[in-house]
Amino acid sequence: MTDMTTDHDYGVVTEDATLTLERLLPGPIERLWSYLADGELRRQWLAAGAMEEKVGAPVDLVWRNDELTDPPGARPEGMGEENRMTCEILDIAAPHRLAISWGSTGGVTFTLQEKGQDVLLTIVHRRVADPAVLLNVSAGWHSHVDVLEAVLRGTVATPHWDNFVRLRSEYAARLAR
Repeated sequence: MTDMTTDHDYGVVTEDATLTLERLLPGPIERLWSYLADGELRRQWLAAGAMEEKVGAPVDLVWRNDELTDPPGARPEGMGEENRMTCEILDIAAPHRLAISWGSTGGVTFTLQEKGQDVLLTIVHRRVADPAVLLNVSAGWHSHVDVLEAVLRGTVATPHWDNFVRLRSEYAARLAR
């Protein structure tokens, strides 16, 4: 198993309860875009769900986090076996930008920028006002992107739930500063 987390990999929370997480991933950009837009590829690191690539289209996300890694690790108390959420595409410019609504928050924007052979993935999750939700969102995005990175690099990810629990503890300390 590969634990490649560096200090630079952690998301940063800004003034309006907005999490920004950046990760340099192997390209090409079209490959990475497919892991955002294609529900079958997206389910390997985040959540399944078909997505029509047009503004206003619904995206039904289905999380089955126990299926992300083998073994999955110990699922924390209160986390369901399956979670669902319907989002809406707010903005799309393939293969560079995807913005979607996200529950009661201000939404999530994924930006892809070519950096030589690699692609800088930037995730911005806006207005996560509830501190408990912000903690789970921070650890959640980080742990899911860790799985994506392992998939793209052809390595074995740390068991998802164990990684999430570790990261949630680390983000609790970081957010308390």
